[in-house]
Amino acid sequence: MFELLFTKFDEKVQLTEEEKELAKTFFLPKKLRKRQYLLQEGDISKYVAFVEKGTLRSYTVDERGVEHIIQFAFEGWWIGDMYSFITNEPSTYNIDALEDCELLLLSQQAEEQMFEKIPKMERFFRILVQNSLIATQRRLVGSLSQTAEERYNDLVASCPTIPQRVPQHMMASFLGITPETLSRIRKQASLKK
Repeated sequence: MFELLFTKFDEKVQLTEEEKELAKTFFLPKKLRKRQYLLQEGDISKYVAFVEKGTLRSYTVDERGVEHIIQFAFEGWWIGDMYSFITNEPSTYNIDALEDCELLLLSQQAEEQMFEKIPKMERFFRILVQNSLIATQRRLVGSLSQTAEERYNDLVASCPTIPQRVPQHMMASFLGITPETLSRIRKQASLKK
């Protein structure tokens, strides 16, 4: 179950076989069924999760009951509410499975112990945080300056399987547009091909 995780580690840091075996001890394997929650609004986020298999989404629900999707996570991605994870304050997000999932959970305590015993891992997570910040800034700038069509094209370019794995109304929520607008964009894109 750790193959993809170690592939991702190897992209940023080179772990010895002994370090990989030790790293395994810090993660808790977890399976989620489709529609099952990893985190619910109001709960404290005890873990960040690495996705070995499946798809999850992180979202908020406004006072009108409308969902606003913040993130999707596919194989090889991480997901969690970092604010709640770090501060131990209640989460404002829900995280649930869109497909059956196999996850590797990492608690804050296990993360700290792993950093002490495998110092290379601190570098790995620093790089992850930097890349996450860059992606968040790009998404923010895109939401302010790009057309809906440009945002959709960027999303599909960065994750080509998303139209097959995520319902259209959820993609629309992530893009900040209506499902009808997304349907029109997809129809126009198919006519261009």
